[in-house]
Amino acid sequence: MASPAPTQTVRPLDTLRFDTSGPPQITSVVTEHLRLLGAETDGPGGADGPAAGTTLGGGGFEPAHATSTWADPASGLVDEATVQAAIGIMAVHGRRDGGPRGLAADYAATATGVLTVQALLATLVGRARGRTGTGTATTSADRAGLLAVSQYLAAEGADEGEAAEIAAGGPPFTSADGVLFELETLDPGAWAAFWNELRAPADALRAGWRPFQFRYATACAPFPAALHTTARTHGWERIRRAAAASGAEVCALRPLAERAAEHDGAAPWSLETAPGGAPASRAGRPPGPAGGGPLAGLTVLEAGRRIQAPLAAHLLGLLGAEIVRIEPPGGDPLRGMPPACSGVSARWLALNRGKKAVEIDIKAEGDRRRLREMAAGADVFLHNWAPGRAASLGLDSDDLAAVNPALVYAYTSGWAGRLDDAPMGTDFMVQARTGVGEAVRPEGEPPAPSLMTLLDVLGGLLGAEAVLAGLLLRERTGRGVRVDSSLLGAADTLTAPALRRAARGQNPRRPAGFRRPLATADGWIAPADADARAAAAHDLADLPTAEALARLRAHGLTATAVTTDLSGLHHDPRLTAPIGRDAHGAPAVPDPWSFA
Repeated sequence: MASPAPTQTVRPLDTLRFDTSGPPQITSVVTEHLRLLGAETDGPGGADGPAAGTTLGGGGFEPAHATSTWADPASGLVDEATVQAAIGIMAVHGRRDGGPRGLAADYAATATGVLTVQALLATLVGRARGRTGTGTATTSADRAGLLAVSQYLAAEGADEGEAAEIAAGGPPFTSADGVLFELETLDPGAWAAFWNELRAPADALRAGWRPFQFRYATACAPFPAALHTTARTHGWERIRRAAAASGAEVCALRPLAERAAEHDGAAPWSLETAPGGAPASRAGRPPGPAGGGPLAGLTVLEAGRRIQAPLAAHLLGLLGAEIVRIEPPGGDPLRGMPPACSGVSARWLALNRGKKAVEIDIKAEGDRRRLREMAAGADVFLHNWAPGRAASLGLDSDDLAAVNPALVYAYTSGWAGRLDDAPMGTDFMVQARTGVGEAVRPEGEPPAPSLMTLLDVLGGLLGAEAVLAGLLLRERTGRGVRVDSSLLGAADTLTAPALRRAARGQNPRRPAGFRRPLATADGWIAPADADARAAAAHDLADLPTAEALARLRAHGLTATAVTTDLSGLHHDPRLTAPIGRDAHGAPAVPDPWSFA
């Protein structure tokens, strides 16, 4: 179909309508995000069921369809708990505790909802550009979960072992007056200075740095016990002064009720069209080659490090865009982060395989000029530099709009400038500040941010969603767009049900023992949430896993085996799509959606 004529659209889905039905854990995210993007619906959604179907149309577009499921119906994965168990989320999240543990927040369902919205937006962007072959999109919670654990899976399939020990342990620390807190620094000197301020044993602070540094990669941090002991001998104010003196940062874990009281209801991203003047012309831009996904023919420049921005770009690449990474002279140092496959970091490959790379020294004016020239021919510029860095380099949205008025400029950050007292914008600090540490643990357990990088991954998904919304808004208005997303937005998206409970004065946390796997003679099983209480009444500890599952099924209860070795996922019959290997031999999870 021809591209809809430019309109006075303010939001990308203004004048469009949608209908959705299916599991509320998934459809609530879909409904909220489509509404925030401008679409309207006649009701809260259709009847509950195993699959969530969404139809979005109007505004000159043919209807777009997306179907979301928990997993293949034959897999036995019927809800959040069984999906978390099967695809490795319980195993990775539980490393800190020494055994599999379920996330009390609906992480796989939330990711599935965001991926569903991505599929709908990508379909409309493709149709607006004259692309064909973008019919019904399908995604599932098991694929969303595999994407979330893809870096951990890649590491287990590498040619060498981990650079740091995988064993129980990790933050948060506890002060003498009972304050639970997170500590963050990227500088070993600041780490040492902080613990020296508190008079920690020298051997303990030296031994603690490596597990602290690699906790983002291993999802655990087996510190020497002396560090926890040292923290417990000092009051919170003394600890804050030590952090200020050393250059490290600390953040007390905030409760969900406190986050609910300050939450302003803002969307997890913001979109702003280029101001004034004539719309930027997109005339003469071809829709791209046949096949290859709805974004084929578009170019994304990505200046990202670690997880958030690289994952967002990775998703755009899976949708067909050409991704060009902007790397420093000598290449991204994380290419060498162990463990490796064929000499390249397995974790790095999980987020960056298939991308092109150009080395640019952004400190050099000549290279910045070269980057501006590249941006003049691109469709998207995406980065996650530190706050203020882009402006200081002359590479902010206004600077690049001067050379490409039709550019979608995307910034994925920690806080999006929304909190005045925000600490360093890293995954675990955002978890601490926003109540995620409480939301992922059930009632009766001390709050503790997950050492699985929950917000970096969900933030990457939201970053891709924001870019797709920006591309659609550009197609509908003819103007360039700036989009901002953040880890704060990811935290609020993940904890939205808990924040709503807190705002109503209810207990925001799930009940004691929620999503605790049950031990068997040779492993673990996880019952479906609806059957957990009845399943816990059975004594399964002396039964092999297969017999324990059979006993529960004989009583009409649903459960599944907990994956504890991620390498076993390659041959797991419960998955809807196989895990492959890339050209370096690294494990590669299936695309999170398919388009019929």
